[in-house]
Amino acid sequence: MAKRDYYEVLGVSKGASDDEIKKAYRKKAKELHPDRNSDNPNAEAQFKEVNEAYDALKDPERKAAYDRFGHAAFDGSMGGGGGRPGGGFGGGNADFASAFSDVFEDLFGDFMGGGRGGGQRATRGSDLRYNMRITLEEAFKGIQKTISVPGSVACDVCHGSGAAGGAEPTNCPTCSGMGKVRAQQGFFTVERTCPTCSGMGQIIKNPCTACGGAGRVNKDRSLSVNIPAGVETGTRIRLAGEGEAGLRGGPTGDLYIFIDVADHPIFERDGANLFCSVPVSMTSAALGGEIEVPTIDGGRSRVKIPAGSQSGRQMRLKGKGMPPIRGAGRGDMYIELSVETPVNLSSRQKELLREFESLGDGNNPQSSNFFSKVKSFWDGMKG
Repeated sequence: MAKRDYYEVLGVSKGASDDEIKKAYRKKAKELHPDRNSDNPNAEAQFKEVNEAYDALKDPERKAAYDRFGHAAFDGSMGGGGGRPGGGFGGGNADFASAFSDVFEDLFGDFMGGGRGGGQRATRGSDLRYNMRITLEEAFKGIQKTISVPGSVACDVCHGSGAAGGAEPTNCPTCSGMGKVRAQQGFFTVERTCPTCSGMGQIIKNPCTACGGAGRVNKDRSLSVNIPAGVETGTRIRLAGEGEAGLRGGPTGDLYIFIDVADHPIFERDGANLFCSVPVSMTSAALGGEIEVPTIDGGRSRVKIPAGSQSGRQMRLKGKGMPPIRGAGRGDMYIELSVETPVNLSSRQKELLREFESLGDGNNPQSSNFFSKVKSFWDGMKG
């Protein structure tokens, strides 16, 4: 089978620059790596084809020969002038190994020592989480709370540098300030965290005695936090720069406040709406009447009960709910009636209820309808 044009294999034009060829190779090798294409039986062959094409085009002399003679420049038919045979990983030099190590890092991330690039001389501090429980009333109004946050702050003695006496850290002699050490294994270049500086890229010959060279110390801090009106359970508030101090002068992390709104003894919340179950006497439900209910803002509202109300009936109080965390206005409050059956009746009360029941005819439409259906059901079963 005839070999494909190397430029076509990499997906670049014949006039492509060295950087374009290298970039195209990295992209193709990453896409076609067999470890990422276990369901593609042709992946390994395509992967080798890409490497063969790059091996030919990455070197200016070999590229010039290929541009002039094509594949014949490397198959020996040109009579001694083509250099080593092309193909796959054979005879790769340091430039090829470096390019492939880039692909290796793209595929496997921080495996065995992390990604490319120089070590960080200063490390960002960790983000912190604080769980805050508030009442429903506090969620309605919004509140300002002072909290104590345990964590680390920049060392006052060395001003976060980690070095005593204002001295500056020096480059690590093992990794020359890169924070990584490389080991060549065939065409792989494996990077590992420098064991001397632990990836910092710098060492401190005379560490600060107050922080032990870390540039930060443990200390509790008091913070004033504004909780906006309308927050719900699960609301997250970010306080930038209020997390842990960075290592050796690095940037400070963030503090995240997670809100938990406690259950309320009277109200239940659903978004911006509130629900309140109100018990009413059997007499009030039957004859109608008026009740007084509380509202979340501490006020009172009078609600009329229509005669003949049943348990579960809801009435809406518009604009008496919770404010949204974003936007204007307020939700609604829903009153749900719970008709209460009387207990601990006296003899006279029982007598009156029996008398009322004996006089009743059509006073209980739901019961009449239900038992009518039951009778039809039984009659059907007999038939």
